[in-house]
Amino acid sequence: MSELVTHITEKAQAAKRAAASLAVLPSEVKNRALQAMASALVAHQADLLAANACDVETARREGRAAAFIDRLTLSPPRIEEMAKGLRQVSDLPDPVGSIASLAVRPNGMQVGRMRVPLGVIGIIYESRPNVTADSAGLCLKSGNAVLLRGGSESLQSNRAIATLLTDAAAKAGVPAGAISLIERTEREGVRVMATLDRYVDLIIPRGGEGLIRAVAGEATVPVIKHDKGICHIYVDAPVDLAMADAVCFNAKVQRPGTCNAVETLLVHEAHTGSWLPAMIKHLQQAGVEIRGCARTQAAVPGIVPATEDDWSAEYLDLILAVKLVQGLDDAMAHIARYGSQHTEAILTADYGRAQRFLREVDAAAVLVNASTRLHDGYQFGLGAEIGISTTRIHARGAMGLEELTCAKFVVLGSGQLRT
Repeated sequence: MSELVTHITEKAQAAKRAAASLAVLPSEVKNRALQAMASALVAHQADLLAANACDVETARREGRAAAFIDRLTLSPPRIEEMAKGLRQVSDLPDPVGSIASLAVRPNGMQVGRMRVPLGVIGIIYESRPNVTADSAGLCLKSGNAVLLRGGSESLQSNRAIATLLTDAAAKAGVPAGAISLIERTEREGVRVMATLDRYVDLIIPRGGEGLIRAVAGEATVPVIKHDKGICHIYVDAPVDLAMADAVCFNAKVQRPGTCNAVETLLVHEAHTGSWLPAMIKHLQQAGVEIRGCARTQAAVPGIVPATEDDWSAEYLDLILAVKLVQGLDDAMAHIARYGSQHTEAILTADYGRAQRFLREVDAAAVLVNASTRLHDGYQFGLGAEIGISTTRIHARGAMGLEELTCAKFVVLGSGQLRT
């Protein structure tokens, strides 16, 4: 057994041992730990920023893209946001042990379902150091041990965050091994972690398409995919144009390097001669490169022609594909063909069309008159999210506490027998 395999296996074994204790850890202990973890991040902000600066400097030296560096960079507001997420998770109800749908059968016994932890969850992620804190907090509150494996590009940041979190959690009474960072970043480590099905109960990969495919292709552990976000906004004919301008701008510009940023704007042809040129100018003034269909180019001369590849591109950058469509059916057909079933939005003043869009568009989240950037665990009231699932099994969309548990049947009887 290689040194790498031994290192990861020992971490997984420790997590498995911790998971048994975590499953029955009182809520007050978990909440106290989460509050202490949040306080530690804020109190040691300078240390986190110093560690992160090393990662960012390396990324710049390697010529990484601006969107990549944005995802990697920590700042005082982002550290506070991590701490706020941990506090919010602390304030949420503990799902572990709750019983739902307790029904009385004809023989008098009661049958229900109790929420229980999944066990050991492995998170394989790239770039975003905040994933370290978000994942640790959600897994702890839901009674799961967590194995964190970030990429080499964020190792210094992840190590600094994980050290603070594990120390604070241990002092609050959380068992050793509950939060573990795998500091080995060799690519082979992904395969090792994804095949430790004796100790790991679920893998959640968060990163680029290459990482997702690599994990899903090699894993013997169940995988919930956090796939790429090819997100669309359809601007309908009847719409509040001022609202549409604000929503489209926010969805592209506010933070373009995230998976829920809009990548393709579908605009009803009724807006060809008025709103569309003004909207494109607004975006261009913010540094957005527009790639348009032939009709969009005719309406707004000088923009880059969109190719077939643009309709299925996740730019994660200040680039936006724009297409004029004939109406709702045309827009939904485009989404069905090119979307990644992540996040889709319609901007409309027509109730019936909004309801059709909600019913017929297949995505983890479908929004009416709101920015795609809102598909987020914190924004949805789940606390810090562990990811956005684009799979259909067990959990779909932003994953919070309940999505990190499963159900077991519980039966309350008084001597019933099967006849």
